[in-house]
Amino acid sequence: MKTNSILNSYLIFSLLYLVLPFIGLDTVNWYLKPFLLPFLLATVLLTADFQGKKVLLSALLFSWIGDIILMFADKAEIYFILGLVSFLLSHVLYIVLFSRQPKTALKGNSVALYLGAILILGYFFGMIGLLFPKLGPLQIPVMVYAAVITTMLFVAYKGSLTWKKTAAHYILAGAIFFVLSDSILAVNKFYQPIAQSGFWIMSTYILAQYLIVSGLLRLNQKK
Repeated sequence: MKTNSILNSYLIFSLLYLVLPFIGLDTVNWYLKPFLLPFLLATVLLTADFQGKKVLLSALLFSWIGDIILMFADKAEIYFILGLVSFLLSHVLYIVLFSRQPKTALKGNSVALYLGAILILGYFFGMIGLLFPKLGPLQIPVMVYAAVITTMLFVAYKGSLTWKKTAAHYILAGAIFFVLSDSILAVNKFYQPIAQSGFWIMSTYILAQYLIVSGLLRLNQKK
């Protein structure tokens, strides 16, 4: 299928993007970043219509805009804030999208749901407790963003208890990697520098978007 070829091209291009800084081609790497998500946008565009296709395209579009804005985050703080807003909108759209996905079971395991909710809340309060004293004037925006990505993760986890299993595992893993990417970025920016932070932020982000898109397409695959 053509869409599978595009997804494979995304992985190959992403690998090239991640490797370039290690061979001294950071400048080339910077210029390649805007071309990452268009592979996923093209994949979704070429896929037959399904419930939530436009919402997924919108989520990817806001992520792509956020990618571009954050390329200039070292120039002025406003670029970081605008990038944050763009990704915030992307996460809100993912929340809407996950909540509308077709289910194979009316409800999931309630014990697993409660345990997952406790772990996810533990992450939220742990991150806020770690970062809050360091945030300065960005305390409220970062708290709002953390609340939204935590909600996105919870909705993905809740859905994974009722979705088709292979697709559910893809989407949940993607949501986890997305939260991990944002967490690394936040810790590196506000708490303490992390060695090779750019690589870890982008590698987890690239994998997150791939897994979410692949999972949603599998979940909505027509027989």
